[in-house]
Amino acid sequence: MGDDSEWMKLPIDQKCEHKLWKARLNGYEEALKLFQKIDDEKSPEWSKYLGLIKKFVTDSNAVAQLKGLEAALAYVENAHVAGKTTGEVASGVVNKVFNQPKARAKELGLDICLMYIEIEKGEAVQEELLKGLDNKNPKIIVACIETLRKALSEFGSKIILLKPIIKVLPKLFESREKAVRDEAKLLAVEIYRWIKDALRPPLQNINSVQLKELEEEWVKVSSAAPKQTRFLRSQQELKAKFEQQQAAGGDADGEGDEEEEVVPQVDAYELLEAVEILSKLPKDFYEKIEAKKWQERKEALEAVELLVKNPKLESGDYADLVKVLKKVVGKDTNVMLVALAAKCLAGLATGLRKKFGQYAGHVVPTILEKFKEKKPQVVQALQEAIDAIFLTTTLQNISEDVLAVMDNKNPTIKQQASLFIARSFRHCTPSTLPKSLLKPFCAALLKHINDSAPEVRDAGFEALGTALKVAGEKAVNPFLADVDKLKLDRIKECAEKVELVYGKKTGGAAEKKEGKPIAGRTPALSGSVADRETKDAATKPGPLKKAPAVKSGGPPKKGKPAAAAGMGSAGAKGKKGPESKEIFESELSIEVCEEKAAAVLPASCIQQLHSGNWKERLACMEEFQKAVELMERSEMPCQALVRMLAKKPGWKETNFQVMQMKLHIVALIAQKGNFSKTSAQVVLDGLVDKVGDVKCGSNAKEAMTAIAEACQLPWTAEQVVAMAFSQKNPKNQSETLNWLSNAIKEFGFSGLNVKAFISNVKTALAATNPAVRTSAITLLGVMYLYVGPPLRMFFEDEKPALLSQIDAEFEKMQGQMAPAPTRGISRHSTGGGDDGEEEEQEDVGNDVVDLLPRTDISDKISPELVSKIGDKNWKIRKEGLDEVTSIINDAKFIQPNIGELPAALKSRLNDSNKILVQQTLSILQQLATAMGPNIKQQLKKSIPVITVLGDSKNNVRAAALATVNAWAEQTGMKEWLEGEDLSEELKKENPFLRQELLGWLAEKLPTLRSVPTDLLLCVPHLYSCLEDRNGDVRKKAQDALPFFMMHLGFEKMAKATGKLKPTSKDQVLAMLDKAKANMPAKPAPPAKASSRVVGGAAPAKFQSSSALAEDSGSNSMEPKPDPKKVKAGGVSSKAKGVQGKKVLSKPNLKEDDDKSGPIFIIVPNGKEQRMKDEKGLKVLKWNFTTPRDEYIEQLKTQMSSCVAKWLQDEMFHADFQHHNKALAVMIEHLESEKDGVISCLDLILKWLTLRFFDTNTSVLMKTLEYLKLLFNLLSQEEYHLTENEASSFIPYLILKVGEPKDVIRKDVRAILNRMCLIYPASKMFTFIMEGTKSKNSKQRAECLEELGCLVESYGMNVCQPTPGKALKEMATHIGDRDNTVRNAALNTIVTVYNVHGDQVFKLIGNLSEKDMSMLEERIKRSAKRPSAAPVRQAEEKPQRAQNISANASMLRKGPAEDMSSKLNQNRNMGSHSETAHTVPREFQLDLDEIENDNGTVRCEMPALVQHKLDDIFEPVLIPEPKIRAVSPHFDDMHSNTASTINFVISQVASGDINTSIQALAQIDEVLRQEDKAEAMSGHIDQFLIATFMQLRLIYNTHMADEKLDKDEIVKLYSCIIGSMISLFQIESLAREASTGVLKDLMHGLITLMLDSRVEDLEEGEQVIRSVNLLVVKVLEKSDQTNILSALLVLLQDSLLATASSPKFSELVMKCLWRMVRLLPETINSINLDRILLDIHIFMKIFPKEKLKQCKSEFPIRTLKTLLHTLCKLKGPKILDHLTMIDNKNESELEAHLCRVVKHSMDQSGSKADKDTEKGASRIEEKASKAKVNDILAEIFKKIGSKENTKEGLAELYEYKKKYSDADIEPFLKNSSQFFQSYVERGLRLIETEREGKGRIASSTGLSSQMEGTCVPASTHAVSSSLGNTNGEEVGPSVYLERLKILRQRCGLDNAKQEDRPPLTSLLSKPAVPTVASSTDMLHSKLSQLRESREQYQHLDLDSNQTHSSGIGTTLGSPSSAAANIDDLKKRLERIKSSRK
Repeated sequence: MGDDSEWMKLPIDQKCEHKLWKARLNGYEEALKLFQKIDDEKSPEWSKYLGLIKKFVTDSNAVAQLKGLEAALAYVENAHVAGKTTGEVASGVVNKVFNQPKARAKELGLDICLMYIEIEKGEAVQEELLKGLDNKNPKIIVACIETLRKALSEFGSKIILLKPIIKVLPKLFESREKAVRDEAKLLAVEIYRWIKDALRPPLQNINSVQLKELEEEWVKVSSAAPKQTRFLRSQQELKAKFEQQQAAGGDADGEGDEEEEVVPQVDAYELLEAVEILSKLPKDFYEKIEAKKWQERKEALEAVELLVKNPKLESGDYADLVKVLKKVVGKDTNVMLVALAAKCLAGLATGLRKKFGQYAGHVVPTILEKFKEKKPQVVQALQEAIDAIFLTTTLQNISEDVLAVMDNKNPTIKQQASLFIARSFRHCTPSTLPKSLLKPFCAALLKHINDSAPEVRDAGFEALGTALKVAGEKAVNPFLADVDKLKLDRIKECAEKVELVYGKKTGGAAEKKEGKPIAGRTPALSGSVADRETKDAATKPGPLKKAPAVKSGGPPKKGKPAAAAGMGSAGAKGKKGPESKEIFESELSIEVCEEKAAAVLPASCIQQLHSGNWKERLACMEEFQKAVELMERSEMPCQALVRMLAKKPGWKETNFQVMQMKLHIVALIAQKGNFSKTSAQVVLDGLVDKVGDVKCGSNAKEAMTAIAEACQLPWTAEQVVAMAFSQKNPKNQSETLNWLSNAIKEFGFSGLNVKAFISNVKTALAATNPAVRTSAITLLGVMYLYVGPPLRMFFEDEKPALLSQIDAEFEKMQGQMAPAPTRGISRHSTGGGDDGEEEEQEDVGNDVVDLLPRTDISDKISPELVSKIGDKNWKIRKEGLDEVTSIINDAKFIQPNIGELPAALKSRLNDSNKILVQQTLSILQQLATAMGPNIKQQLKKSIPVITVLGDSKNNVRAAALATVNAWAEQTGMKEWLEGEDLSEELKKENPFLRQELLGWLAEKLPTLRSVPTDLLLCVPHLYSCLEDRNGDVRKKAQDALPFFMMHLGFEKMAKATGKLKPTSKDQVLAMLDKAKANMPAKPAPPAKASSRVVGGAAPAKFQSSSALAEDSGSNSMEPKPDPKKVKAGGVSSKAKGVQGKKVLSKPNLKEDDDKSGPIFIIVPNGKEQRMKDEKGLKVLKWNFTTPRDEYIEQLKTQMSSCVAKWLQDEMFHADFQHHNKALAVMIEHLESEKDGVISCLDLILKWLTLRFFDTNTSVLMKTLEYLKLLFNLLSQEEYHLTENEASSFIPYLILKVGEPKDVIRKDVRAILNRMCLIYPASKMFTFIMEGTKSKNSKQRAECLEELGCLVESYGMNVCQPTPGKALKEMATHIGDRDNTVRNAALNTIVTVYNVHGDQVFKLIGNLSEKDMSMLEERIKRSAKRPSAAPVRQAEEKPQRAQNISANASMLRKGPAEDMSSKLNQNRNMGSHSETAHTVPREFQLDLDEIENDNGTVRCEMPALVQHKLDDIFEPVLIPEPKIRAVSPHFDDMHSNTASTINFVISQVASGDINTSIQALAQIDEVLRQEDKAEAMSGHIDQFLIATFMQLRLIYNTHMADEKLDKDEIVKLYSCIIGSMISLFQIESLAREASTGVLKDLMHGLITLMLDSRVEDLEEGEQVIRSVNLLVVKVLEKSDQTNILSALLVLLQDSLLATASSPKFSELVMKCLWRMVRLLPETINSINLDRILLDIHIFMKIFPKEKLKQCKSEFPIRTLKTLLHTLCKLKGPKILDHLTMIDNKNESELEAHLCRVVKHSMDQSGSKADKDTEKGASRIEEKASKAKVNDILAEIFKKIGSKENTKEGLAELYEYKKKYSDADIEPFLKNSSQFFQSYVERGLRLIETEREGKGRIASSTGLSSQMEGTCVPASTHAVSSSLGNTNGEEVGPSVYLERLKILRQRCGLDNAKQEDRPPLTSLLSKPAVPTVASSTDMLHSKLSQLRESREQYQHLDLDSNQTHSSGIGTTLGSPSSAAANIDDLKKRLERIKSSRK
């Protein structure tokens, strides 16, 4: 015993391993005791034995082994970790225990196996046992079979998987060992107990004797369902319940339990092996099936028939096979073959089951059509086929096809369709036959039961009976409302006979699929069951009331188990109550009614009904009312009573009191009696007629409400609305709609026919009466509460104004809840009715989508189109796809039948051309939206979009994902998760496919409330993804794990790991545990009361047993929740209204916490260190053509220390979407982490360069967006890029400037611009110069343009290394082979030339002759016309004005969405960094000032062309507002740099009218904003030159061009004049115009005024008037010296030029007179020396003698007047201003001046006289020269002359007024009496005119001279009215009137008419009396507006000022002729709209 004692001391675990068997035996015994003692299943003790348990069971010593087995059993039972040992221990038991002779050992082995099963390790045990069946030792086999049998009998078929066992059964039956065969038989019997007949097919092929024996055994098996007697650890609750039941006396509620167990009904199909048949088809099958001989076709079909007899077929692509079989069924003439093909289809459907569903939609219509065959065997084959096919799909999916043939003319087809529906219904349950499906089917079947063919009627009855049986009366009765009693009884009779697939034939309603108890069958549910039900319900995702879904009862409440049974009584008051009453009442004749009424009403009452006296009628009504109040419901003959009321006078009753009572009685009858629709018909018309009545309206409404309550609102509403709109009275219509709005709120929306209302609402919306429209809109608002956004789709086509009203109404309703109904059926019904209410409510949302008018496009999907899509040539394929796109676009909403399109598109999804794949995907996306929920049918045709998710190209995958989402949104997720498609896809080892698919599931699963069980099929593949080689797949799989678990539960998931390798299994289990902790809660079901979701979305639809949470399906129009926003777990937008826990945003909680920190970590001196490392070559220098992996790795390492881990994962993820996320995060944190960003800037920029190499545009756009924001931030922070940062970033940015996409190029250019703020432009220059060497021509061109911009902005000193070298380099590109590059090079050099003139040629050096000539030509052109740069430049010119806020908006042509508001606030701190630059940045600084001046008035505006052109005229029309919002236009797009303005100005002179108009508009925009206008400073001459060049161009070219639309020219004139007026409003700018330019400008304007061609244009007069106005402005506002000088030179030129017309000189002189008149105010600002020099030169060229020879005396007078005025104003000092004249002595001027000065000194006091101020009147001249007598003599001479008589009189009047003491008697004495009275009369006339009308303030300038020019003969005389002394103005119209009278008096009508037209052209034809007096001219608002404007500008309204406004124009009086200014504005509007 010595050695004994040794091992006795060892610890237990060591004893168990001892080599002595005794020691081991002892160890096992102690271990057993220990195991039974340890209480804590998680105690660390257990772990010690983990590795030993296998040895316990496999001990070589039989005695020890027995003890070891006992200990092992105890271990397995108690230890938490025992599961880990399953595989090895079970295998040990099988191999080393089952072969032991001792029965006890076997028993223990079996117990251990069962114990492992109990601790959830069933699959592993089963696997080992199945392996044991292959053992050679029969003992082991027998023991394994026995164990399996035992396990099955105890745990049941839910836990023990039968499929693998059944697979091996046949083999066991073949064993040579009898013991094995016998044991197998017992096992087979046990399996049969659980799955009954499903076991037969798999065992069909065993030995017939054995089969017979089995059959005998099977017969004995009890029919009661077997029960699980032993439970898993996770099923302890069930166990407790089971024990409790046993105690409670056995099988009290066996039934309930049975239901629970039978749920996993095993299907024989599942147990079969699938056979692959496609490859076994005969090689020539497809040729044979098309053969001409029917025998050959038959052979082919027989071959298929043989193959499809296999009961289970392997899934594959059967599309082609189905297609040919369909063709045979549809087209073959041999009926035998039709039958054969139908059999083949049936076989396929049976063998493929759900996998055949995708082809069902193609085949069903064909089979239905074929039912027209009469032969019974064909019909039978077709029936079998369609029934088999039905089982592979759902009724929903084929409903459209079936309904389509219901109206077929052929009775056989109708009959068979009905029978098919009846058979289909039998397979349905109430949940799979919702109201939305029942509705169309019942409607169609009701037509059939009224059909003329008896067989059709019978079939219809059968189908309706089946529906009644399946869905229950409550669901079906509403659709049978109008069926008469006989037919209804027939339907009920059919219902009695129906045998349901899912139910028992009982009186109650059909049993539900889930087998919940049914009211009719369980009189009382035992408490425990009800408890279980409710408990179950609570755990179920569906709403509580759904759980036990009792057909006709309300939900059983806890503690009220009998609630369901109580429904019988509820039925009386329930919904069926009123319905059954209301359905039948035949129309009674009036006699019968009178009889019945007489029985219940007092006789007096009936007599007085139509008495002539209203009081009697009133009394009668009172009696009537009393009688009705006292009547019992059952006795009341409602129809009789209402007919009595309707009898004469009926509703035409004139007395309102009687009428009110009458209406009240109707309401009473409806409330108190059994009121039928027949009765309602009698009164409704009258009620509608009275509803608009002021006094009776409310009573009428009350009666209508009562009727609605009796006959249901949907019916009543439809009648009422139809009646209202069939009559004309708008009051009735609007009140009816108001009533309806109210009624809907009271009754709820259930059952209302939206479509019917919508047509009436549309009528109402179009009504002329506003009240009707308002009511209609209110009604829509109420409907919106119930229907949600889809409602708007019906009104898409309405006018925008109306639509905006509707939208506003909807907006009001947003967020409101639909009120709970207070009236209607729900009022007198118990829970049951309520339930119905609820369900109906839910239907509405979806139905609306069904009501949309959908277009049938099947005819457009022609075979040609389909063949195009499949063409070999990709271009033709693309054409085909384009056609499809446009077909769908045109149709908007389409019907689901789209012919062969799906198949054609399907083949395109694997097109070799990726562009076509993307296009196909976008078509599929379109299809989904266009088809709505009907797309489900196509989904089943399985267009394999999911497969495309595996594409290697990012963008294709993104498109595929978008498509899948669009489809899922329409179909709901359930469709996608059903069947094996998803798991098949996951099975493929394509990393892209896996990660996309898992990502998609992770996004969608959390939003679902339940999922199909098929999701379980994906789990094994999910596990393999968890260990995929690709990291992304692993990450996605981990992300998806919690969501799978959320639906499948931890147990199922853990169970599924059983099949994994042990190593994998442990890993996966660990992940599962982790996921379990993060498992989100399922979305809660929407609360019952609020079936509406808050957002105003459609009511959540409660779908059948699996409550579909992807309600996105229920409301197809709801926008898809953006995956980015929703995040992995975000609940889809629907779920906003869902209460319940918020789903976690991320599966991993820890990660979430991490994200809160900063994303960039500041590492002190980190950046400096990195630079040192790079300089010291410790790391790679960032320089590559494409980024290699080592660069990426290096950057990753560098980033790891300073970037948040999670962000870094996103940044370096393989998937571009993660990059987008990263960028979004970086944008978000940009402001808040400025310092962090700057500290990591070098790394950020490097990472961004990597993004430049991505192919994905969205990433690129996001990157550029980030860069813009980043550089704005850096410039605000006054940061400067280091050399290192610049060199590792700028070259890569410049690469992108050559992108093919415009928008990207623009963004890059904008960024390059901004960079100049943080990096010296001269250094940028070098980088950009490098860029010009690229091979990419776009890049070369853009870089050259950018260089030009740099030079323009920063001057020549940006050119590096020297301007010479840089320019030579640029010039080399003039010879480039690419046109755009050549252009860019030329433009750039032209830009340099504009800045630096001719020295450019020196710098460029020698160019080839060709290049040089191109350059010179371009420079020439740029001087004359806009630089030939493409117009596009206008948009692309970089925004030198760093106006952050609008930058993006310009580039994107959209709102500046990407700019953060903070940047905006900081914008004024914009660019203070300039000072630090080496480059002088003068421009920038003053730009800043301009920027900062604008104050806060900023407005965002969209892109270029949308100018407010109507403002061009504003200067003319309204006072200048003090502050104008700045158009961002000029400011951003054309920033203030000289270059941009130059560019725009150059475009003004463009030969293209449109270009010019745009440029003018832009300039006008700037000029009209005070704060911006300064930008034009320095460009005025340039602008004016461009303008008069354009005027010249119009004059010489455009006007002569016949082809040109003259309207265009007028537009251009308007723009020119408008922008000039704007310019000359601003004195500071106007003064910049130089003499030479003003001279040319005046020349241009005067030429225009005299252009008779303009006169002939439609708007010509307007143009000329505007020019007048402009000229006045020019004269007033320009620099007075310059304009005077210009006018003198112009006059001189015009007099010299022989060609010049006298009118031209005349107008120039008028301008000079104008200037003279202004002299008193302006004299001090004039440079007299210069003016006198000009006059000197003038007099030199035109000495007095020469001037006197002129035809007209105007020139000499003008000159004298000018000098005279100057002398008068300056006195003798004038002589000091002759400094500029070289030899004064020779000058005629000096002598003249001396004379004038002397003379004026002599004239005493004359200087002070006002007359000087009156300007160029001849009176002053005379007065200052000669005596009074001379003057008077002169005047009288004039009066005497025939031509000038009028002028003379006027002068005389003026003279008398001035020198009132002057004596004119002597002159009159000598004349005749007639002459004297003529003069007196003339003076009197003038006086009265002046007094009467003189005060009219004229705004036209030289209006008074007009007279002079009006009288053609007097053109050489200056009208005296110029000297109008008393400051009064006279409008031209006054003169015209006067002129008319005078001429008539004096017989002057014979004035020569021929010279009038040219003159009047100046005056807008004032001499034509009709025009002059025409009211439209007089009443124009123009001059009033102008006056108010001038007052606003505080102009002195004395004559000087107001004379100021126009030369030779009749715009005169306040009511002058500018009515057409409005036209001009309208025209400008048109210009604008045409430009847009």
